[in-house]
Amino acid sequence: MSSLAIAGDTSGQVTIAAPAVAGTNTLTLQAATATNAVNTLATAVASTSGTSIDFTGIPSWVKRLTVMFSGVSTNGNSIVQIQIGAGSVTTSGYLCSAIGTGDSPSNFTSGFGTQTSGNAAHVRQGSLCIKNITGNTWVADGLIALSNTAQVYSSAGSLALGGTLDRVRITTVGGTETFDAGTINILYEG
Repeated sequence: MSSLAIAGDTSGQVTIAAPAVAGTNTLTLQAATATNAVNTLATAVASTSGTSIDFTGIPSWVKRLTVMFSGVSTNGNSIVQIQIGAGSVTTSGYLCSAIGTGDSPSNFTSGFGTQTSGNAAHVRQGSLCIKNITGNTWVADGLIALSNTAQVYSSAGSLALGGTLDRVRITTVGGTETFDAGTINILYEG
């Protein structure tokens, strides 16, 4: 077996042609900003203040993004939700349900809800993955654990955006509770 290393400039593309039995096959390695780019981890944000945390400037080639929570808490009893948008945050039209261990399911239309009930003592761990299914339609699913209660919540949903996704917001259903602990980040990929 042999290996091949190619050093390239900071722009453009490198093409490797492989011989084929019949015809010619060409594999083109695209730049990191192309539609098949590698995973990109954003800069983590301390969720210790404010009523929402926004990640903007998400590239148009993104097909999957994961919102991650570590020790996230708010000062109120409203449920944490994730909203996405194209040019601005979309606050309606979500089809989402969540259910937790020992709880009845809850439905959400203002975002992807992460649990069925809120409490200022809740400390959230976990993630929610948002994936492009076709066009500007996105589906989501995730698991959030409350480390203070040993409960686990599962949520899933969908939303058809009016344009190309370029932002994600983490807030509460009530919109007035303040984040007071933890870290939130996103990972996106093409």
